[in-house]
Amino acid sequence: MSKRQVFFSFEYEKDNWRASQVRNMGKVDDSSTFSDNDWEEVKCKTDKEIKKWIDSQLAKRSCLVVLIGKTTSTRKWIKYEIEKAYELNKGIVGIYVHNLKDNNGNQTSKGSNPFYNIYVGEKNERLSKYVTCFDSIFSTSTYVYDDIKDNIEDLIEEAIENRDNY
Repeated sequence: MSKRQVFFSFEYEKDNWRASQVRNMGKVDDSSTFSDNDWEEVKCKTDKEIKKWIDSQLAKRSCLVVLIGKTTSTRKWIKYEIEKAYELNKGIVGIYVHNLKDNNGNQTSKGSNPFYNIYVGEKNERLSKYVTCFDSIFSTSTYVYDDIKDNIEDLIEEAIENRDNY
């Protein structure tokens, strides 16, 4: 099976170090892993340009992977990415990254589910009812890393298979 092209959604300021660990596990297609310089460049664009960039990137991907940190659920661009992925019928999955260490060796507290306050479908149900959020059973960063690495491909495949159910 070939590696999937995915779009990683995460809060850049607080979680870029944690996100880079997941992005660089070698489990997804290389085109999914933008460099930190690419992310920095996007941050400098206007809202209209950011939306256009997100839309074009998501259109090329089969799945949105939301890397969930302490305050991920409060970020407007992450909400936009989730809503756009839903609109484009992409697979959507969440992975909690709060127990991965940052560049200073710190972990953080678990954030809220970013899918909880997004309503979808004719019944106007919470997207969190349908989207898996993987939270490692481990608390030690190296074990969390290994757990995510061992499961991320299956999580992505399940999200893609599940996309017609929400």
